[in-house]
Amino acid sequence: MIELYTWPTPNGQKVHIMLEETGLPYTVHPINIGVGEQFQPDFLKISPNNKMPAIIDTDGPDGQPISIFESGAILMYLGEKTGRFYPQAPRERWLVTQWVMFQMASVGPMFGQRGHFRNYAPEKLAYAVDRYSNEAKRICGVMDRRLGESAFLAGPEYTIADMACYPWLASYKAGEGPVAEFANLTRWMDTIAARPATERGMKVLAERRRQGPIDEKQRAILFGKEQYARR
Repeated sequence: MIELYTWPTPNGQKVHIMLEETGLPYTVHPINIGVGEQFQPDFLKISPNNKMPAIIDTDGPDGQPISIFESGAILMYLGEKTGRFYPQAPRERWLVTQWVMFQMASVGPMFGQRGHFRNYAPEKLAYAVDRYSNEAKRICGVMDRRLGESAFLAGPEYTIADMACYPWLASYKAGEGPVAEFANLTRWMDTIAARPATERGMKVLAERRRQGPIDEKQRAILFGKEQYARR
């Protein structure tokens, strides 16, 4: 059984999709990051960086429970555990791993900063908004060029690299990011969105997704003194 500690953000959604694709049994434990549940001592034991998602696999590699944090590492772990969406052959595996790292190093951080400075910063800083908006668009161009060469990011088959990136692009598109001008990227998104497991995964905890602006207490938890308190 996979004990899944998560919230309906792109990083959570990528793991939701993988679990739905593999059919592994899992139990959802919501971690409401808006009220500070990510700072609870029990959660910090499995996710020391106070970020979700995290998992506990009660049937780990040696038959004993194992906890995994960081969404990219979780995808790799689940891929290795199930033998699905993460190839065994070294050349193919390294190609998938590169694109997972691309998501973790570029897509997530740059799209996240774009969203922060557009939607959450107390002051609208034109330089920051422009910098991260331009970088997000550049990254879309990188993906579009790659998807003009192959059906999916790591080649002809759907893998964890696609699962890692898709929720970020879906969020970017929903936030009026200019996806439509990238034909290959649009085709890829439509293909993934049509998968039943994607639809199910994106619905996990969707009813608890934040609506409207954050208040000052939430700002302190997510971006202020609560986030930076020493623990």
